[in-house]
Amino acid sequence: MKPLSDHARAQWQIHFCVLLWGFTAILGKLITLPALPLVWWRMLIVVAVLALLPRVWRGLRAMSSRLVLAYAGIGVLVALHWLTFYGSIKLANASVAATCIALATVFTALLEPWLARSRFARSELLLGIAVLPGVALVVGGVPDDMHLGVAVGALSALFVAIFGSLNKRLVEHGDALTVTALELGAGALALTALAPLMPWVFPQFAGSLFEIPSPRDTAWLLALALGCTLLPFALSLVALRHMSAFAAQLAVNLEPVYAIVLAILLLGEQRELTPLFYAGVVVILGAVFVHPLLKPRRRIDIDETLATSEAKHVG
Repeated sequence: MKPLSDHARAQWQIHFCVLLWGFTAILGKLITLPALPLVWWRMLIVVAVLALLPRVWRGLRAMSSRLVLAYAGIGVLVALHWLTFYGSIKLANASVAATCIALATVFTALLEPWLARSRFARSELLLGIAVLPGVALVVGGVPDDMHLGVAVGALSALFVAIFGSLNKRLVEHGDALTVTALELGAGALALTALAPLMPWVFPQFAGSLFEIPSPRDTAWLLALALGCTLLPFALSLVALRHMSAFAAQLAVNLEPVYAIVLAILLLGEQRELTPLFYAGVVVILGAVFVHPLLKPRRRIDIDETLATSEAKHVG
């Protein structure tokens, strides 16, 4: 049997990573914790594991204090993204949250020129306009009690676009694993400070941070932090060295597709949603998959692609 080429192996690896990322929405539904402690524990577990790596500490010592503060600020945005992402799952369901996250590509196309100091393209503005009918169909295709979940999911996608663009601007200034540990550590501290205010600000997300999760939730949290965050992060670092930016972006764009299919197969969520919702999904994903066609093909910047995926890999 002919061995796989580096490119073919990378394709399989990146799709496996995207499949694992797709499971994050499913695990968010299975974990019974409210959104705040769920995100806090996920961040804490990842940071604890990364803190065991000497590479992370070497990278941290090499950073200026100004850069540390910049990454810490981005980490607060990451925490808010995850908080609203899992909040959307709790308020609606995994399919709705995954669909809303697909809007991050459109938000990024509109915000990146200002935040990452890149060139603005009129075609990307048209992309943003084209996705609006899909959003309207999604809203019309979910029960009334899920509309807040759609709004929170869209806010989560906006946070992805903001911190992804900022990470791209700083991408060359720090080791990917060090940046991930720093941002998630700062995010966990921000959520700790936010916790006392949450019952008044957004009671649906509130919950005790220091209460030990049940054995079942602990198992799911470990799967989320290690199996759906650190494992695909490390594997994607290898795979992305042998892929073009175009191919990688197409693969990453499959994440909401995998999440929706998994939600149907594992959670039976199609019973909660109407055909209008899935029509909206098609429109939104159509725009998402057109997006790479609007950008020139080039060799990939590893950290840049990780920075713009769904923040499970924020380096």
